[in-house]
Amino acid sequence: MVTHFAVALLTSLLALAILASCNVEGDILYAQRQAWEDPNNVLQSWDPTLPDPCTWFHVFCSSDGSVVRVDLGKAGISGPLIPELGGLQHLQYLELYANNITGSIPATLGNLTSLITLHLYDNLLTGAIPASLGAIRTLRYLRLNGNMLTGTVLPEILSLVLVGNLAELNVAKNNLEGTVRSSRRRRDRYQ
Repeated sequence: MVTHFAVALLTSLLALAILASCNVEGDILYAQRQAWEDPNNVLQSWDPTLPDPCTWFHVFCSSDGSVVRVDLGKAGISGPLIPELGGLQHLQYLELYANNITGSIPATLGNLTSLITLHLYDNLLTGAIPASLGAIRTLRYLRLNGNMLTGTVLPEILSLVLVGNLAELNVAKNNLEGTVRSSRRRRDRYQ
């Protein structure tokens, strides 16, 4: 009798542990939802009580249930990107363009080693482009144009063209050193 109880208890605990680990991606996305303002209620389906985020609108999963795409372009959301997004290990597409996303690009996004597309263009992002993005060898499209990013495009990022798969790097319309906008501003200051 004791062994049946022990086996049942162990089975229940194991099932609970599997359920908890499966929802890590949901926890990350829900934490991101909490950090954003969502005036159009596009994130209303992001409910932490559901078993996994694969049932949420704008979230797409692989056949094994891993989050591979978050598609929130032109969604009207605002607020920062949270560092925990770097924990979405299987993410391939992060589409957050044409919103009002503020703050800096978290360096932890460099942990997204399956990422193919990172579209953060036409937002209100500030700060430097993190060198950690240079670790994403799978990255093909990096569009950061139309923000207020500062600093330079680091060699780690540029190296993705030579040693990675980067087909497009768009950093236009920022405040980056050596770009047309920053060069014009310097020229205007001296005239």
